[in-house]
Amino acid sequence: MSEQQPRGTAGKQSAQDGEAGEVGQNGEVSQDRFVGRTDLTRWRAPFGRWLAGVVRWLSARLGPHAALILTLAVGATIAATLTYVSAEVYDAVTEADGVAALDHPLLDAAMSVRSPWLDTVATGYTDIAGTIGMPILAATIMVVLALKRRSWTPVILMLTATAGSLLMTVAGKQLIGRARPPLADAIPPYEYSPSFPSGHTLNATVIAGVVAYLIILRLDTARGRVITILAAGIFAFTVGLSRIYLGHHWFTDVLVAWTLGAVWLVLVITAHRLYLTATRHDAVTGPASSQP
Repeated sequence: MSEQQPRGTAGKQSAQDGEAGEVGQNGEVSQDRFVGRTDLTRWRAPFGRWLAGVVRWLSARLGPHAALILTLAVGATIAATLTYVSAEVYDAVTEADGVAALDHPLLDAAMSVRSPWLDTVATGYTDIAGTIGMPILAATIMVVLALKRRSWTPVILMLTATAGSLLMTVAGKQLIGRARPPLADAIPPYEYSPSFPSGHTLNATVIAGVVAYLIILRLDTARGRVITILAAGIFAFTVGLSRIYLGHHWFTDVLVAWTLGAVWLVLVITAHRLYLTATRHDAVTGPASSQP
C-alpha cells in the first residue's frame, strides 16, 4: 500500500499537528517516528528490512509490546554473548599487556590529583550511578515518561535496559573475577566485589542513553537533541572517570563498561525502532496483513 511520507522536521511537525492530543501507541507512531530528518521506521539495508518484516509478523500475532519484549530478549542474549567475548578479549589483552598496561599509570595519575574536597565530590557523584541512586533516578524518569505518554513503552525499555545492564555486569564479574585496585590506593567506602566490568559505568551508560533517546524523540530542535545527547554522554564518561579516580576500578574495567553499554544501548534502540515500524505498519494496513 503506497502512502506519501512526510520528511524532516516539517514532516514530523505536520504528523504531530494531525494527531494532536494522541497518546499511547498512536501518539508514539505520530510523534516518535522522526529524529530530525531521520525516519526511524525506514530501513535501507536488506537485513534491516527483513528484520522489520519479522517483527511485523510477530506484532500481528503477539501484539506490539509483546513483540518488543521478545525482540529485547533476543538483544539481551546478544549482549550476554558479547560480554563473554569481551571477557575473552580482556584475557588476551592482559596477557599481551596491551591496553591493560594503562591501568597502573592512570591510577597513579588519579591518585596524584586527589584532595579532600574532590574526594567528597567524586564519592557523592559516583553514588548517583550506584545500586541505590541509579534505580531511584531511573524509576522516577520511567514513571514520568510513562504517565506523560500514557504508554508502557518507556517502562519496557527502561526495565529491560536496566536488566540487561545488570546481566552483563554479573556475567562479566563471574567470568573474570578480577581483583580491584589495592585498598591502600582506594578511597572509602571500599568495595569488594570483582572489578571487571564497572557496574556503575555500565549502568550510567545504558540508563542515561535510554533516557536521552526517549527525550530526543519528542524534541523538535537539533540544538535540544545535541544538548541532551551531550549531557548523557558526559554523565556516562564522568561516572567512569570517578571510578578510576576513587581507586575502585581499573581503567580497562571502565573502558569495557563503556563499550558494552554502548552496544546494549544500540540494541535497545534498534528494538524500539522495530516496534515503531511494526506499530505504524499495523496502523496503516491492519494487523492481519503483516507478513514476515
